[in-house]
Amino acid sequence: MTTSEREKMQKTLEQIAAEHLGIETLTTRKSDSLDFHEVSVWGVKAALETAYEAALANAKAYRAT
Repeated sequence: MTTSEREKMQKTLEQIAAEHLGIETLTTRKSDSLDFHEVSVWGVKAALETAYEAALANAKAYRAT
């Protein structure tokens, strides 16, 4: 995976975490109150579905090239 691909993946994951889980960053901040989050199961499900759809779209785009 190239650096550009890793950066794109990180941005996508951060966006999913923010939108579906209310987590502002995936960077470890070494503080329990900042690094551990209570989230709903429906939020986790929505985040996983969105991540799956993003991976599927990326795979289809990759095959098309």
